[in-house]
Amino acid sequence: MNQTRAKRVAQLMQRELGEMLLTEIKDPRVGFVSITHVEVTRDLQQAKIFVSIMGTPEEVKASLEGLKSAQRFLRGEVSRRLGLRMAPELVFIVDSSITESLHIHELLQSLPPRPEVPDEP
Repeated sequence: MNQTRAKRVAQLMQRELGEMLLTEIKDPRVGFVSITHVEVTRDLQQAKIFVSIMGTPEEVKASLEGLKSAQRFLRGEVSRRLGLRMAPELVFIVDSSITESLHIHELLQSLPPRPEVPDEP
């Protein structure tokens, strides 16, 4: 299969899954979840869904469990909306890059200001 098509399907899948999370998933365990990236295999059999989940570790775990319980519904809907013959297996992976970047930003803000060095002639 063409790699370009797999990338296009991944982008469409990211958009559709994001919309479904906002409007159709009513599971109270699924909190503040956003889809950061989707990787689809070339044969469209599997899709890795990278999700960013804000909250405590318990809330993250509960949100991930809620996503896994809605996995069958999401898989069928994605296949139907994108017109795919076979629905790819959805694998949810927590993307902690946003949380890590916020932590690094906080560390940088907590550093004392650097003293200015006078120019030497």
